Amino acid sequence: MPSLAPIHALATVLLCGLMLAALSGCEQREQATRTEIEQGTSPPSAAEHAAASTSTGNRASGASRLLVDEPAATPAGMVWVAGGEFRMGTDAVPSPGASNPDRIKPDEYPEHPVALDGFWMKTTPVTNREFAQFVAATGYVTLAEREPTREELLRMGMHPDQITDEMFRPTSICFKENFDAANLVTGVQNWEYQVWEVREGANWRHPEGPDSSIDDRMDHPVVHVNFDDAQAYCAWAGVKLPTEAQFEYAARSGGKPVKYPWGDGLTTEGAEMCNYFQGEFPTKHLNRDGFETTSPVKSFAPNELGLYDMSGNVWEWCRDLYDATYYQRSARHNPTGPARSFDPAAAPEEANAVKRVQRGGSFMCNINNCTGYRCGARMRCEELSSSFHGGFRYVVEPEDRALFDERQSAITAEAVAASE
Repeated sequence: MPSLAPIHALATVLLCGLMLAALSGCEQREQATRTEIEQGTSPPSAAEHAAASTSTGNRASGASRLLVDEPAATPAGMVWVAGGEFRMGTDAVPSPGASNPDRIKPDEYPEHPVALDGFWMKTTPVTNREFAQFVAATGYVTLAEREPTREELLRMGMHPDQITDEMFRPTSICFKENFDAANLVTGVQNWEYQVWEVREGANWRHPEGPDSSIDDRMDHPVVHVNFDDAQAYCAWAGVKLPTEAQFEYAARSGGKPVKYPWGDGLTTEGAEMCNYFQGEFPTKHLNRDGFETTSPVKSFAPNELGLYDMSGNVWEWCRDLYDATYYQRSARHNPTGPARSFDPAAAPEEANAVKRVQRGGSFMCNINNCTGYRCGARMRCEELSSSFHGGFRYVVEPEDRALFDERQSAITAEAVAASE
C-alpha cells in the first residue's frame, strides 16, 4: 500500500488508534487477537483484571437488588434506562476466512451476562450548540485547536526519540477527499490509512478544516473532541460518559437481543434507519440517507427508549479502557471496564498508547468494511485522538443526581447573568 511517510509520525499514532476497521481485512492480525482472547492472555494478568473489575464494578449484589424504578424526575433532554440483565457479546465469531457479513470481530467474544442498575442517558449526542455553551462558559480549548505538549505526545505512546518539532501542531483526523482511487489497495492490513489524513486547522469549529464552519450545523453532533475534551465537558455539566455496557444496554432498548437499535434488519421497509455510508466504501457513496457527513441529531427515529443516534452519525466515547480480552473477565454487575488498556492487534508504535472504547458507529461505517452501527460492535481509540466522526453523549447515575442538579442550576444561573 502507499506509504504514509509524508504524514508525520504523530499522524501514524493517531490513525492506528482510530481505525478498528482495519482488523476486518487482516486475517493474520485477527487470528492473533483471537488467540489472545481464547487463551485469556494479556498483560496484566487475568487475576489482576478480575480483581479490578470486581472492585470497581460490583455495586449491586444480585439481580433482585438492581435499581429499576426511576428515583427522581427525568431531567430535560434525558430518558430513564431502567436496570436489568442482558447478554453482552457473542459466541458466534467466524473463523478467519469464513463468511462474515456482519464484520463481527474477535473482541466481541464471548457472550456473557451483565446486570445494570438504572441510569439516565442523554437522548442525543452532545451538539455543537451545547459544546459551544460549555466553551463560552469555561474558555476551554480542545487539543485539536492547540499545540500538543511533550507530555501529551508521550501519553499518546510516542517514544521520546520520535518526537520532532513538526509534531507540535494543532491537527485532527479527516477524510482524504482526494485519495488515489485508481490505485487504492484494499484487503490488506490498515488499508484505510489511504483515505484518512491528519489535517491542520480541523477542529470542532471547523469540521473539514479551516475553510469549513459549523454555522449551519449547530444541531449536529460536536466532532473532533478527544476523550479528555469529552471528560472536561462532563465535569462541567456534572455528568459522566456512559460505560460500554450502559451504552449497549441502552442501544438495545433495555438489553433486547436485536442487531440494531431498531431491530434485526439494516433497513425498515426500504428506509435507512441511521446515518452511515451506503455503497462500496470508500469509492462509491450512494448517499441514500441524504447526509454526506454528520446529520442533525434526531434526523432518524429513536429506539424504543427514545434515544436517538445510538447507531451511526458519530462514534461516541465510553468511560471504559479498551481491552480486547475484557469480556473473558468482565464483572457481571455494573462493569466499568478493565484496569488498563490492552490491544493485541496494535501496531508496534501503538504499544504504549492508552485506548478507550467507542460505540455506535459513524457516518463512515459501511457494509463492506466496518459495521460499527451494530449494537454489539466495539471500537477503540487512543485517548488523545480526535476525528471528524467522533463525538459523545453522557449519563447521570442516581448517586450523582444531586451533583448534576447543582451543576445544572449553576450553569443556568451563569447563562442568565451573562445575558443581562
